[in-house]
Amino acid sequence: MRKVLILLDTINEWKPFYETKSVLTVSEYLKHPYFGNELNLVINLSNNFSYNSEGYYCSLLAQARGHKVIPGVEVLNRLESGTGVRMDKTLQKICYQWIQKNNITTPNWSINIYFGTCKEKGLEKIARYIFENYPSPMLKVCFNTNYRNQLESISSLSLSELNDEEQNCFAEALDNFNKKVWRIPKSPKSSRYSLGIFHNPTEEFPPSDKKALGKFMDISKKMNIHTELITEDDITRLMEFDALFIRATTSLNHITFHLSQKAKLADMVVVDDPLSIIRCTNKVFLAELLLREKIPAPRYRLIFKSNINTFDEICQYLGNPFVLKIPDGSFSHGIKKINNQTELDTTMSDLFEKSDILLAQEYIPTDFDWRIGILNGEPLFACKYFMAKGHWQIYRHSDNGKSSCGNFETVPIYQVPKNVLKTAIKATSYIGKGLYGVDIKLINNKAYVIEINDNPNIDYGVEDAVLGDELYYRILSFFLRELELKHIK
Repeated sequence: MRKVLILLDTINEWKPFYETKSVLTVSEYLKHPYFGNELNLVINLSNNFSYNSEGYYCSLLAQARGHKVIPGVEVLNRLESGTGVRMDKTLQKICYQWIQKNNITTPNWSINIYFGTCKEKGLEKIARYIFENYPSPMLKVCFNTNYRNQLESISSLSLSELNDEEQNCFAEALDNFNKKVWRIPKSPKSSRYSLGIFHNPTEEFPPSDKKALGKFMDISKKMNIHTELITEDDITRLMEFDALFIRATTSLNHITFHLSQKAKLADMVVVDDPLSIIRCTNKVFLAELLLREKIPAPRYRLIFKSNINTFDEICQYLGNPFVLKIPDGSFSHGIKKINNQTELDTTMSDLFEKSDILLAQEYIPTDFDWRIGILNGEPLFACKYFMAKGHWQIYRHSDNGKSSCGNFETVPIYQVPKNVLKTAIKATSYIGKGLYGVDIKLINNKAYVIEINDNPNIDYGVEDAVLGDELYYRILSFFLRELELKHIK
């Protein structure tokens, strides 16, 4: 587990706060080339980050020493040069509504941001966004009152600039950012590494249910890995961890992808990694990839909003019926079977509101799909996912909002048809070396890849039905191996 170091110009600056052995002066940190064998999380609170200052060199040498540091040199250089960041339209709207609600009439106004949090109710998303782009303990952000593009400037703050109320806000934010600063470990034995498991407690069909998440937690303790379940509210704490395991449904332009990117940039071990998310979550990309690499898959055709699309024309190439999909749908959402022109027109009207390009795909009916779990290029588990009763898909979503799914059968790897395994392994070799779930239909002894999932389901009593606890050991061991390799380098 990381040791946390808080760097100050003088120890006296910490007088308003609780005592902690984590505090160290800037000069002391610069004098000592390394602190123990474990990687450190360094929180640099120097008052001077100008180029060639001691505060600047602390961040520079922390990175050279292999320590995680906030703020990093790149952030300091961006703050020094005034390189700005622009909020998207949604955040600009939130900001303008807050300006109007709070009757801000001065041309410019500012807020303080502590580890991605602020005291101004209603601006929390903006504070988090700015922290994600400028990871720094304390920031002063100036805004204007324009309808759009309200950001004026971003600069670092120091402890000496804070009044009593602001010191309380900072202390609370620091406590939430890294609770290990204040709390004594339950066991004197420190963990080798720390793992954050990101999940969404409100998700309807999460990749791992509560019991499976509990298994990951229990097994990680036995493997001496400090593991925490984290949610979107904890993303400012990302740098506390050595590795990130995303157990929420991934999508581009989504918190899961942004989190994966930040973990990768921070040189963390991350599953799912950003490239795997890009390659797997978009069905158009995946269809083109499988075609290029000559991996058997259903025939497909791209449907463009700007074109005139007829049922008969599509059927000539794909057959009747065919399946119409949005590129980034999941769990059978945004997927419709098309039987006639009327269904095509109705479905296109609905789906084109979500994407300008749709994927029409050959309909291949089967009683079940094979799901082959692949980890680091090797088979991990195998399941048969049966279609929902009276339906052509595994998941059935009714108009009243209720959903149901088909049965399953978990199968030992040695009982899986060899061509199914071979196809699954080959398909994922073009994606990466992470954890994947390959959906395959077996027709006349030929394996067709339907999808490659970058965060396959790991549910208690389903995917682990054959291996039991061993399944969790193997996944967590993958993180350990990758972390050990980084440590050796």
